[in-house]
Parts: sequence; C-alpha cells; structure tokens
Amino acid sequence: MPAKVLKRNFLDYLKEFMHDSKSIGIVLLACTIASLIVANLPFGTSYIQFFEKESSFLHSLRLPHSIAHFTNDGLMAVFFFLVGLEIKREFTSGELSSFSKAVLPFGAALGGMLVPAFIFILFNRGTIYEEGWGIPMATDIAFSLGVAAILGRKFPVALKIFLMALAIIDDLGAILVIAFFYGGSISGYWLLAAAVCIALLSLLNKRKSAFGWMNIVLGVVLWYCVYNSGIHATIAGVVFAFMVPKKDLTELEHSIHNVVNFGILPLFALVNTAIIINSSLLGELGTTVSIGIFCGLFFGKPIGVLLACWILVQHKAVSLPEGTTWGQLAGAGILAGIGFTMSIFISALAFEQKNVIELAKIVVLISAILSIIAVLIWMGIVARYNNKQPKIIDMEAEDEYSNLA
Repeated sequence: MPAKVLKRNFLDYLKEFMHDSKSIGIVLLACTIASLIVANLPFGTSYIQFFEKESSFLHSLRLPHSIAHFTNDGLMAVFFFLVGLEIKREFTSGELSSFSKAVLPFGAALGGMLVPAFIFILFNRGTIYEEGWGIPMATDIAFSLGVAAILGRKFPVALKIFLMALAIIDDLGAILVIAFFYGGSISGYWLLAAAVCIALLSLLNKRKSAFGWMNIVLGVVLWYCVYNSGIHATIAGVVFAFMVPKKDLTELEHSIHNVVNFGILPLFALVNTAIIINSSLLGELGTTVSIGIFCGLFFGKPIGVLLACWILVQHKAVSLPEGTTWGQLAGAGILAGIGFTMSIFISALAFEQKNVIELAKIVVLISAILSIIAVLIWMGIVARYNNKQPKIIDMEAEDEYSNLA
C-alpha cells in the first residue's frame, strides 16, 4: 500500500514561502515595482496623496500625522527594534561575541562604510547635497542574504555568515549615523523623560523578570519621548532592544520577524517608492548627488570591504572565512552594495527637497538592481574557475547560518 499523501493547502505553501530566505527580497522588489507602476498611472497622484494626507488631530497629539510619517517614524521603530535584537544577540552569543570572530566583519563593515561615504563627499563637497554622505554607507540584510540564498553553493555558508555579521555591524553604523547626524534640534525635557524610561527598563532587566506588558508600555512611552526629543524616533527601537533580557532575545526575534519582514518592510517599500518618474527626474540622474550615491554603493562598497579585508589578512590579524576565496569575498562586497531599506530611509532624512529625495531613492534602486545583476554574473564566473569550490556542505556551518537567519 502506498503511503498516504497529505494534501497541501495554501497556508502550507505560504508558510514555506515565508521561511525561505529568498522571500523577503522577492516581496520587497515586487512591492517596489508595483508602487512605481501605480505612482506613474493616471491616478498616481491620488495614490501618493493617500500616503501623504495629514491628520491635524494626530498632529495636535504630537504623533506622526500621515501614513508615510507613521510608517517611517512609527512602524520603522519596530524594524529597528528587530535590528537591535539581532545586534545584541550577535554581540552576546553570536558571530560577534569574541574578538577573533568579530575582527574581519568589523573591519569589512568599517571599510564598506568609510569608502562609500568618502566617494560621495568627493563628488558633492561644498554642494547642497553634501548631507547625503550617509546614504551609500548602508547594506540591506534581507536583500543581500536573499540574493546569497539564490546563489546556493556558489556562495559558501561561511561567507553567508560573514555577510550577515557585516550587514549587522553596518546597521549599527547606520543607526549611529542617524542618531548623531540626522536628528533635529534637541529638546532637553523630552530627552530627560526618555532617560527615565531607559532607567526603568534597565531596572526591569536587572531584576531578571520576563519580558512582558510593562516592558512594552515603557517601550512605547520611550518611543514617544524620543520622537518629540529631536533625535530620530526609530533610535528608540534600538535602545529598547538593548534593554531586553538576554534570555528573551531569540523568542522576541522569532515573534516579530514575519511581522517586520512581510508587513512593515513591504509597506515601507510601497510608501517610499511611490515616485512619479518624469523627464525632469531622469534628467537629474547625471547630477553629482546621483553619481555620488551610485558610485558609493556600486563601487565603494566592494572596494571598501575588499580593501579592509586585504589589510587585515596581510597583517595576519585574521584569515578569510573557511573555504572562501578572494573572488567569492568580492561577491560579498558587491552584495553589500544593496543598500535599499536603510539607504532609502537615510535619503528622506538627509535632504529636505522632495525632488532630491526622490532622485536619491531612484538611484538607490538602480544601484541595488545593478548590484544584484553584477553579483549573479560575477559569482558564476568565480564558480567556473575556482578549483576550491566546496563539493560537500559543511553541515555545522549550515546549521549555524540557519540559526542566525
């Protein structure tokens, strides 16, 4: 008798899709394309106005007062909370928990932030665009790891772990840049209120009580205080994450992972890529701000990552990830040039003129698409001529990567 075949329903396929590391990249790309198409249809203006329509009532309560505002300052704080949890986990028990493990990804991330920023400043020093130097510094974890998953065995597991650690450090760098360089005028009273919330959260942490409703209430109050303090509100999400007890990190990550990746980030993509592409916008693709962002992401990221790794290896401080060649490491550098979420986010903070913000977003998208195409071609070439390409999967490394992802 043949074994009974269980019928799979739509929910089974949906769960499988959501657990696939490629899925979030596919969803974000689909939302971006859909939003760009709708924004450029005859009713595109109404579509954009839907996101930007303001509420005077919410404004009076000192809250985000449009869907776009609420998404970028409110919901993205939850995204930053998840990023904060990932950073804390990596520093306490993950790939960044020891000096020997952390040196290479730290160096690579630092090179991958400084070189793109330098390239941008090189093109824009003394111009009205100078404040955009933080845009090409970012790496998108979801997109970059999604493309790495598509590459399969062409992208070794040890290299995936390295890329994830690099992207997490990169996010930490972006968070610091946002906190120190892209805030508004500081309000001492609101900042003091935020400090009180942090002190209470720290007290709960020291008492080793389980993460519960008191933490959530204090976290929301902390966000409200930071939102009104002049520091960008999303920083509250990171601070809140650092106040989470170590024992609750993994459980909290799993509980909000799908909400962020398949709810908040797709909405962020829809809201922030609703751009009307006209001849005026396309005509500005040759300006210094466009060239600075594109060269920073597409060329600066891989150059910075490779240069930093080469210096560290030459000084015998570290060695390359196990089973990884310089050619494959270059592929990781190209993937780091996919800025997307954080680069688009910083674009809205760096500039005040709407047309410049939209131009920056378009260039970030172009850079991401070209980086994806470039890494697919490059890793194919590397795999063809790389005699060290592993034939057997390191199951221990595979399990470690799965736990990280």
